[in-house]
Amino acid sequence: MSTRPSAPPLDELRRRTSSKWSTHPDDVLPLFIAEMDYQLAPVVADAIIARVRASDVGYAGDSGTVGPAFAGFADRRWGWRVSPDDVTLTTDVSVVIVETLRTAIAPGDGVVLMPPVYPPFFELIPEAGGRVVEVPLLETPAHGSSAWRMDLDGVEGALAEGARAILLCHPHNPLGLVHPAADLARLAELAAAYDATVVSDEIHAPLVHPGAGFTPFLAVSDAAREIGIAAHSASKAFNLAGAKCAFMVAASDRTRAIIARQPDEVRYRASLLGRAATEAAFGHGDEWLDATIEVIGESLDLLEKLLAQHLPGVGYTRPQASYLAWLDFREAGLGDNPGIPILERARVALHYGPAFGKPGAGFARLNVACSPEVLTEAIERIATVVP
Repeated sequence: MSTRPSAPPLDELRRRTSSKWSTHPDDVLPLFIAEMDYQLAPVVADAIIARVRASDVGYAGDSGTVGPAFAGFADRRWGWRVSPDDVTLTTDVSVVIVETLRTAIAPGDGVVLMPPVYPPFFELIPEAGGRVVEVPLLETPAHGSSAWRMDLDGVEGALAEGARAILLCHPHNPLGLVHPAADLARLAELAAAYDATVVSDEIHAPLVHPGAGFTPFLAVSDAAREIGIAAHSASKAFNLAGAKCAFMVAASDRTRAIIARQPDEVRYRASLLGRAATEAAFGHGDEWLDATIEVIGESLDLLEKLLAQHLPGVGYTRPQASYLAWLDFREAGLGDNPGIPILERARVALHYGPAFGKPGAGFARLNVACSPEVLTEAIERIATVVP
């Protein structure tokens, strides 16, 4: 049986009840939310079904074998040695972020964000009692694309002014940017110098593309291990957002203590079905994942061809990770939020760029984890809107 993922026909997809397929009418192509159209990995589906058939859908209670499964995965994929005992389960990466920040900072402390970045970050920091301190990524435009990088001088300035934590997105959503190891090491040095904590959201890490050279934050240096907590989940790579299982990884007495101060209920919020799916994904899902990354690469190849043919004035930098394309419509005459006229007139739903922060004005994010037919139709529709 082939492990190569594929997307079912549109009429079948529209029978799904997730927000991707229930938010808009059926005449809209939904390419806005970070959810793949592909069928679940068989090993993951089998693990969930086995728990259901055993009527085993109670409280998860502990981490099960997620720790050893992820430790093996991290070693195989990234050469990162993780102690299984340092893996602590909870509901999702957003909960990892909120509960970690809640115990790592005092109310009102500044937390550094690097927009354009995943929109919920702007809400998670206040939920944890913190204050958003924006240090936008640096953009260097070149030949219809852009190179983005952390503004480390800006981060140092924010820390010097009192910020007590940094919320890192690595790989960075919406850009698919894999931060260079040297930049991560410098970020860790800065955080350590100011006694700040780094929470590294690495949910897209399993979907790093060949040649990108991903380095987990906690693997970059002793300083990173001392002050960093990593947030991981199988939910993006294996399309399991609704299964509700993620985990935090610590590597020092300091960060273990931060996690230990969290309420016990934080650990009980993980889904047992999600735990079973996560164990299967990280323990036995490599073949399916490799095939998925290959299919995503083919979708990105197709996107490049379609943009060149139909939307040559739209800027695009190929992502190094995941299945999200950050499209630059700033020269297309569609205003600061091009996703609005594209939805209204082309009936294609993209994620609005301004939601990612001020640097997102003029941009929109597109999900390529769909069939070639859907992607082709979406770009052809968008081309009818761009002057």
